[in-house]
Order: sequence, then structure tokens, then C-alpha cells
Amino acid sequence: MDAFPLDGDALAVIPPPSRALWAAELPRALGMGATWWRHRSELDAAPPGDGRTVMLLPGLFNGDGSNVLLRRYLIAKGYRAHGWGLDRNLSVRSVGHYAEHLIARIEALADTGPVTLVGVSLGGIMARMAAQARPDLVAGVVTIASPYAGPARATYVWRVFERLTGERVDDPAVIARSAAIAGPLPCPSAAIWSRSDGLVAGIICRDDTIPAIEVRSSHLGVQHRPQLLAAVATILAGWSRGSDQSLAAR
Repeated sequence: MDAFPLDGDALAVIPPPSRALWAAELPRALGMGATWWRHRSELDAAPPGDGRTVMLLPGLFNGDGSNVLLRRYLIAKGYRAHGWGLDRNLSVRSVGHYAEHLIARIEALADTGPVTLVGVSLGGIMARMAAQARPDLVAGVVTIASPYAGPARATYVWRVFERLTGERVDDPAVIARSAAIAGPLPCPSAAIWSRSDGLVAGIICRDDTIPAIEVRSSHLGVQHRPQLLAAVATILAGWSRGSDQSLAAR
């Protein structure tokens, strides 16, 4: 779908995932480790990196520890992968209303050039915000299960967001900010999403203007999926070659 292609009334009808998917979130997340052995060849076959600097942004309530597996994998593939260094992701409490803390962290890592941002869920939304605010610092953005392209009420986490930030998702200023985040980025970008996500509607985690890769996954722990790790490596390697045309938006 296009980023915010409809008017407010039409967007409001996009529902959150089914209750069955919501109820299966935790069991699916806990069961992921049982299938890891099946994907060793896929992980090994993913293309190597070009040494670029990558920052990983965690999802809501999570810190850098939640991305340690992805970070180690990208380091093994040849990237300079870092956490975001801002403790747990508590939305604006962590990055500031204008993402100034996040931008300062990106600037500190940009000693050899712009930084590629890989964000999980809310972390991906923040990555898009940073890319639009400081295009000189950001080389590319990969979002993972990030509901940037639709209404907040198409998720099961919007009430938590309101309590945490003191903002209302139907406030005109919040809606305007969300629409801006969903707009075109000044750098290469790609989205990884799942139609079986139990916390956010998969359809709002991608749009038709950028390449997208679908994985089969719960929302919780998506960044631990072998298919996800290989997908991130494939996207970054495509940018290293100067093209992302090998990624089919689907």
C-alpha cells in the first residue's frame, strides 16, 4: 500500500491483527529457537558486507540487548554494527521530541561517513524520523515490523504509546508527524514485514514505494528469526552494489 494513501476515515477501518494472532504471539516467539538449525545454510549464504557502519535501533521497551543476535551476525558479515546506546526505547523519553539524542548518537558514529539505520518496530519509525531530520548523517534505513504506513489503531500498542508519551494518537500534531515519517525518505530504504504479525497489522509495515521483504514471524522476537537476519544482510549487500533492484516489493 502507498504511505497514507487514504483519507482519515478510510485509514480508520484498517483493523489490528486478529485475536488469534495476538494470542499466539508469545508461544510463537518462544518456539523460534527450535527451527534455527534448519536455516544455517541460508544464514551462511547471505552476501557479505562492505564494512559500512550500521546502527541497530530496538523496539518499544527494549534495549540494545534485544538486537545482540542481529548485531553479531552483521559483524560476522563484515559490517561495523553498533547498538543505539540510549538504554531502553521509551519513545520520546529516550530520543527527545525532535530525536535530538538519537541524532547526536548517529553523529558520533558517522566518523567515516553516513550511518545505515536498522530499526525494529518503534525503532524503525525513529530511524525514518532521523533520516528525514538529518539526511547528511543517514545512508539508508531498514525497518523491521515497523507500523509507519498506517493508523496507530491498527496495532495493539497504541494505548501503551499514549500512556508512555502523554500524547494522543488522534492529536493533529501526532497525525501530522506520523504522516511525515511515512513520507519519502532522502536515502535508500526497505521494509521487512509479516502478515502473521500479532501486534501490528502487517499491511502498515510497508508501502509500495520501497522494496519490501515478507517473513513469517510473530512480532515479538522477529529480529531473532534466521530469515530476518538473512533478509537484512541481503538488503544491505544490495545497497553496497549500488542497487536494490534485486529486492522485489511484495
